[in-house]
Amino acid sequence: MSSRKKYLILVVGPTAVGKTSLAIELAQKLNTEIVSADSRQFFRETELGTAKPTIEEQEMAKHHFINNLSIEEEYNAGKYEEDALQLLQELFLKKDHVIMVGGSGLYVNAVCFGMDDMPEVPDSFRAQLIKEHEEKGLDVLTSRLKELDPEYHDQVDLNNPQRVIRALEVIEFSGKKYSELRKLNTNKPERPFETIWIGLELPREQLYERIDYRMDLMIEEGLFKEAESLFDNRHLNALHTVGYSEIFRYMEGQYDYEEAVRLLKRNSRRYAKRQFTWFKRNEKIRWFTPDQFNDILQYVEKSLSI
Repeated sequence: MSSRKKYLILVVGPTAVGKTSLAIELAQKLNTEIVSADSRQFFRETELGTAKPTIEEQEMAKHHFINNLSIEEEYNAGKYEEDALQLLQELFLKKDHVIMVGGSGLYVNAVCFGMDDMPEVPDSFRAQLIKEHEEKGLDVLTSRLKELDPEYHDQVDLNNPQRVIRALEVIEFSGKKYSELRKLNTNKPERPFETIWIGLELPREQLYERIDYRMDLMIEEGLFKEAESLFDNRHLNALHTVGYSEIFRYMEGQYDYEEAVRLLKRNSRRYAKRQFTWFKRNEKIRWFTPDQFNDILQYVEKSLSI
């Protein structure tokens, strides 16, 4: 790696706000590559439900961590931190700045700040919660999380039982809020790069219209058919996410097609709200609207020259 200062340019924000297009245009202007930090886009088998960059978009700028895993592989933010840091080390040998784009705040933070230190929890706590999830459903666990730690409840993906169970096991073992324990981790590792944070936002009504429209397109392109092909694997963590969970429950007969579509849109909007809440806590982020590309480019170039 050269002695010149290295920069990781983060493009973050809620789903459907326009991160992919902005990141590609920025990568082309800066002659660099894109590292995906969207945990839903790692898996090869989930195409329509995760709004991955198209083949054409990936040809416009080189992407990493798209379709790099199978849904059968166990993966988490800690492993992503290791893999992404290794990749960045390689990219920084030939590039002075690299773009990371995504809406998975936990994965972005793992790369930039390191994983939070959490107490070791006996396996019995997790086993009991998993049994409760299987017997009573996820709603029982999310309701308890809301009661015990409303702050984390508003941030976490409530359709992801792995994350809900992880928070509850820590809370019930330690007697402390998961959100508070995450804030206590002050031993952040140093990184061999500087960060430039770009956040994309839109007025809520406009963003929600875009989410609904994109969901209509996904359905039109075959989202239900894709989910049907994955139905037998619905127990896998990779499929416990908005865009698939709702269709699986429809296929199990829990509600009709119209209700499934309504829930797909509603839960996608709620997911966007949680993403926005997560990123708004980060004071390093400079916020723009997606149509402010020239302002964003100017801000990035000025930051690179400091």
